[in-house]
Amino acid sequence: MKRYLVWGLVLPFVLWNLTFVIVPLFIVLYQSLYPMGPDYTVTTQASLANFRVAFSQANLEVMGRSAIYAGATTIACMLLGYPLAYYIAVYGGRMRSQLLILVVLPFWTSYLVRTFSWITLLQTEGVINRVLQALHLITEPLQMLNTHFSVILGLTYGFLPFATLPIYVSLENQDRSLVEAAHDLGATPSQAFWKVVFPLSLPGVISGSLITFVPAMGDFVSADILGSPRTQMIGNLIQQQFLALFDWPMGSALSLVLMLLMVTSMALYVMLAGDRHA
Repeated sequence: MKRYLVWGLVLPFVLWNLTFVIVPLFIVLYQSLYPMGPDYTVTTQASLANFRVAFSQANLEVMGRSAIYAGATTIACMLLGYPLAYYIAVYGGRMRSQLLILVVLPFWTSYLVRTFSWITLLQTEGVINRVLQALHLITEPLQMLNTHFSVILGLTYGFLPFATLPIYVSLENQDRSLVEAAHDLGATPSQAFWKVVFPLSLPGVISGSLITFVPAMGDFVSADILGSPRTQMIGNLIQQQFLALFDWPMGSALSLVLMLLMVTSMALYVMLAGDRHA
């Protein structure tokens, strides 16, 4: 009876993944093996032509740029999110709930709308340039929009809560008596943090890094709105293949390549982080 109960609890999860993950993945794989013909019809003979195009030099440059953007975004989110999570967990007190609401408050607005709002701030005649000129810090407007900086800034803003919340959970669950014991043994606040607090928070850092890097790698909204053709990411290429060129087989091949890159990056990161933690 207990065995059937266990399977009954697991069955909805299995059916969900089978319906919305496994089956669509095989459909994408099937589509990628049949490239488009010259008359915009799908060929009937399977081949790896789409994957050869996907790994062309031009596409590899876009993939490399996407990885750099995602890596820079992850680092920026860690540098900003860790102090924020630490302050809320250690010094938040009765205001923890309100502060956490402020962290997730951007999610109450569409990601697309939030990204568009950065145009008002970053454009040549935008708020930031006007403030800097009013303070006489610059004489001419800075070119911040349609640059690598604007894309990474948009990604960082969009995914900062993803990095902050796992770190907060890891810090909030720590035993404060361990820090007190470190102080009793003569450790300075800095030593107690680096020897006790930070190592114990590494699971949250790893989780936050992963759930920041993965969606940032496949994002296309920030590069599309805040960037230029020189800042295209692999998500933009996939979007173009599906929605502009209607080349679904090529888009499927690029999607599979993106998934392979993300899974490989995640595996390497977990291995390296696990070795350091050990």
